[in-house]
Amino acid sequence: MTKTRIKICGLTREEDIDAAVAAGADAIGFVFYPPSPRYLTLQRAAELARRIPPFVDIVGLFVNETPDNVRAACEALPINLLQFHGDEDASYCRQFARPYLRAARVRPGLDLVEFAGSFPDARGLLLDAFVEGYGGGGHVFDWTLIPPELPGFLVLSGGLTAANVGEAIERVRPVAVDVSSGVEMSKGIKDHSKIAAFVVAVRKADESI
Repeated sequence: MTKTRIKICGLTREEDIDAAVAAGADAIGFVFYPPSPRYLTLQRAAELARRIPPFVDIVGLFVNETPDNVRAACEALPINLLQFHGDEDASYCRQFARPYLRAARVRPGLDLVEFAGSFPDARGLLLDAFVEGYGGGGHVFDWTLIPPELPGFLVLSGGLTAANVGEAIERVRPVAVDVSSGVEMSKGIKDHSKIAAFVVAVRKADESI
C-alpha cells in the first residue's frame, strides 16, 4: 500500500501538537512569517517542538526571510526540512545546507516544469493555490494544471480537507499532502476531530490506489 505522508501546518498550541501526533501526522509545520496569524516566535516554537517525538519531522516555513533569521531558527529548533514560500531562488534555498521544499503558487501560465527545473536540489515541490499574499488561503487550485511530466517529489497543498483529500490523492498521486486551514476551527487553532478525520481520509485513499 502506498503511504501518503501527512503534514499538519500552522500549529500554535500544545494540545494541537498532541492531537496531530496522536492522529498519525508525519510532519508538523511551524510558520515563521510574521504577517501570518499562525506565526510563532522562535521561543514559542521551541516550546512546542519539545512535544514532538522522534520520527515526526519538524518543518519550518519561511517567506522572503533574511538568511540570518533562517539560520537562527535552525539553531534554535531541530528543524528537519525548510519550506520556502516567497521569491527565494535556488542559491538562497541551498545556502542553509538543509533539505528544503520550494512552494509554487499554481496558476494558469506558470510553467511548473520550468519552475521545478530551477530548483534541482529541492527535496520536493509543494504545490499551493495562487492568492493575494503568500500561502493558499484555504483555496483549492485546478489540479489539471499539474503536468504529468513534472519531475521530482510533489507535495500537494491548497484547500485540502477530509472531504476532498481522497480525490486529490487519487488524481495527483503526491508523495505528501499539507493541510492547515482545512483542519482549523479558527486561524491557528486546530480542530482535533478534523485532524483525525483528515488522517483517516488519507489512509482510506491510500488503500484504494
